[in-house]
Amino acid sequence: MRLEYFDMIDRVVHLDREGGRIAALATVPQESPVFEGHFPGHPLVPGVLLTETMAQASGYLLLARASFSHMPFLMGVDKARFRAFVGPGATLEVEASLEHDGSGYAVTKAAIRAEGKPLCNAELRFKTMPFPDGLDAPMRARAARIGLLDGAKA
Repeated sequence: MRLEYFDMIDRVVHLDREGGRIAALATVPQESPVFEGHFPGHPLVPGVLLTETMAQASGYLLLARASFSHMPFLMGVDKARFRAFVGPGATLEVEASLEHDGSGYAVTKAAIRAEGKPLCNAELRFKTMPFPDGLDAPMRARAARIGLLDGAKA
């Protein structure tokens, strides 16, 4: 996880394209400029970054299902709930499942756990559209780095 670059997912551990499910891991860094202000002397991952982590897992699921033909863009967050604080060094188990996909929109339900305990969950809405110029290659590179393109996980 590189918080300041919004590079949240470290590794995809399971992908079920047909069933519309993904599981990933993310390890919160011990140090990050984000923690300097959130909060001095008591570092916590901001809720918006936990939401982004769920959105990225969901986005990777949508990319894989569409075989990278369309890019998902987060458009809405509903029913978000935060149950516990997340500090440096935490290993996050991130899961997302597809609820709806069609007509250029997709909806997922996502959750994050640590050591099996629920931390947060949300329903996320995406607009899916053809890749903007120049975004396809960087997204494929990032997906390959986290193991999304590994055929063994499909």
